[in-house]
Amino acid sequence: MARPPAWRRLSALRVPGWLGAPVRRLVSAVAVLWAAATTAYAALLLAPGDTVDILVGDGADTPEIRAQIIAEWGLDRPGAVRYLSYLGRLLHGDLGRSYQLQRGVGEVLAGQVGPTVRLTLAAAAVGVVLALVLAVATAGRSVWPRRIVSAAELVAVSVPQFVIGIVLLFVFSFSLGWFPVSGAADPQALVLPALALGLPVAGVLGQVLREGLERALEQPFAVTARSRGLSERAVVARHALRHALLPAVTLTGWFTGVLLGGAVITEALFGRPGLGRVTMQAVSAKDMPVVMAVVILSAAVYVTISALLDLAYRLIDPRLRSA
Repeated sequence: MARPPAWRRLSALRVPGWLGAPVRRLVSAVAVLWAAATTAYAALLLAPGDTVDILVGDGADTPEIRAQIIAEWGLDRPGAVRYLSYLGRLLHGDLGRSYQLQRGVGEVLAGQVGPTVRLTLAAAAVGVVLALVLAVATAGRSVWPRRIVSAAELVAVSVPQFVIGIVLLFVFSFSLGWFPVSGAADPQALVLPALALGLPVAGVLGQVLREGLERALEQPFAVTARSRGLSERAVVARHALRHALLPAVTLTGWFTGVLLGGAVITEALFGRPGLGRVTMQAVSAKDMPVVMAVVILSAAVYVTISALLDLAYRLIDPRLRSA
């Protein structure tokens, strides 16, 4: 009896249940990174003008640099070979070279990752802590405190980040002199940028958490907990908060994008070093290798956050662990 074709035998294989989710997550991560790398490469090829001129940008233009670009990017080879060579360099961690800065792109970005990570982590902490405190303090309470806090959250969400930053600078730096105007030399210089970046996140998360808490406090498990003699604060902390966290955790992917995108404006406004400032300078100077690397790095951050979110879901809701 003839054996079925190879593709039928492969399709008949089943991944063990405990491996299913990690395998799907890995395949999804690889697909996202490949799509980001391919999009960046296509943008380079589809940009108007000669590819060598685009890669040179506003930097020095000499026959030696042009010959180096042609050799490094394989512009004298067929298109498929160039594309595969580009992917191969990325797999080996080679992000290319900035011909304007005359430095490796990886070296350029590595020197700016630290300040941006500190800023985004501080802003995320500001957003999460403020949202938790305000949501827990006002959920199920009297109408007026909720209305005041909701109005403040709406203002934080509606006002652009650069306006928040300017107001913070005017009040706390120019008028009161409590914090430095620019730079990143000491921890005090991180306070105002983190507030400017984190307040919009706190506004959205606070609203979602409060609505989730109020719905959870009306569920039968909350009534049962109260009947056992637990105080309202204990019901919120031990039972309702866990149920309210899942919708808020879903927003983590959104506010990661908000923090990374807002870092560009915030770092420029407060004169801080970081990836946002490098990105703005690269776009202004048409430094395509740096811009392409930032796109790929952003996709890698998205993939990492998505994996952490999946883990957080399973820790918060035990029912998902067996799914």
